Amino acid sequence: MEHLSKRIDDLESQLAFQEDTIEALNQLVSKQTDELLRMQQQLRFIADKVAPILERDEQSQSFSAADERPPHY
Repeated sequence: MEHLSKRIDDLESQLAFQEDTIEALNQLVSKQTDELLRMQQQLRFIADKVAPILERDEQSQSFSAADERPPHY
């Protein structure tokens, strides 16, 4: 009977440790999710700011193969 009681105590101890670990991991995942969402918003903001600049640069640089110098010059 004493052996069974010790096993139950050990299992309860393991369960408590696992619950603490799961809670810590849950908090970490929650923080990382918030940070990821914030970084995605920042990336969208930057992309929105850069897109018109790239578009303007592409329009101002018209490439013509006739204007290119051959590599042996």
